[in-house]
This record gives sequence, structure tokens and C-alpha cells, in this order.
Amino acid sequence: MKSDLAQAKKAGQSPLRKRNNRWSLWIRLLIYPPMAVIVAALILPSFLCKANKAHQSGARAYVGALNKGQQAYFTENRKFGSNIDVLGVGLKTDAEDYIFSTRVATVKSAKEQSALNYGISKKADYRSYVGAVFLSQVTASSDVTTLAILCEANAPGDTKPPDPIVKNGIPTCGANTQPVGQ
Repeated sequence: MKSDLAQAKKAGQSPLRKRNNRWSLWIRLLIYPPMAVIVAALILPSFLCKANKAHQSGARAYVGALNKGQQAYFTENRKFGSNIDVLGVGLKTDAEDYIFSTRVATVKSAKEQSALNYGISKKADYRSYVGAVFLSQVTASSDVTTLAILCEANAPGDTKPPDPIVKNGIPTCGANTQPVGQ
């Protein structure tokens, strides 16, 4: 048998370089896998967060569509729709992650009605939504128009958020909710 030196010379390598290759392999095996785990741990939560946001974005769009459906229904019928089916928006009331509903509320008189639309999360780590369509008297006219608002709960949870209200003629989100652009 030939010595390591003869084999290394034949292969064009020095024996020292051959030993360095072994250590290099061990160093790579000790460094790269932990680095991959650290990088995955840093990136994975952002992907999970985006999944939650995608579900919440769908719920936001549904409640926004219910608001628009109530506005259209009021324009045609001079009253708000009492359930989602009459609005004709083609939405399911029971989705995978949310339950959607609508109700008509009367504050003092028929002129002070509002339509409240809910997207209540079924999961504790998703935010819930509430939308409202209010009637508003057009200044110097007998015409009535609608004002809408969409609100998102400040914290995730599977409870119904507080209803929006009208303050000084402007729709305002209830406590522990914030407005969402429509």
C-alpha cells in the first residue's frame, strides 16, 4: 500500500490539505444547520402573520360589501335590509374563520335608523369587524343620504366589537375599535 503522501501527491494535493478538508467538513456541519434554524425562526413568524392578515383582509372586505349592500338596498327600498340574503351581495353568513351578520337598529325614530354589519372571528387570534350605515339628513333639503363606517377591533378575539355611533353628524367607531379605510 502506498502512503498517504504518495496518494496525495498523485491526486495533486498535499496531506495537510486533505486533513484541512476533513476539519472544514466538520466546521460546516457544526455551523450551517444552526444558522439555518436561526434564519427559519426569524422568517417563519412573518409568514404566519401574513396568513392571519389575509384572513382578516377577507373579513374586512365582506363587512365592507355588507355596508355597500345596505346603502344600495336603502337607495332602492327606502329602508335597510333585515338580513344578508335580502341585500343580494352573495355572501355566506358562516365562513371558515368568521360569522357574518347584519341587523337594523333604531335609535329614537325611523329617521334615526342604522344598519349594523358584523364579521365576528371564530378564532381567538383574528380581529373582528363591525360596519355601520347611518342615515343623514341633507342640509337645506328633505333628502336623506347614508354614511358608512368600517371598524376593526383593536385586539384579536372572538367577541362582537362595540357598535359605531354618530357624533356630531360623523360616524365614529366604538370603544376598543379603530376605523378602517374603505
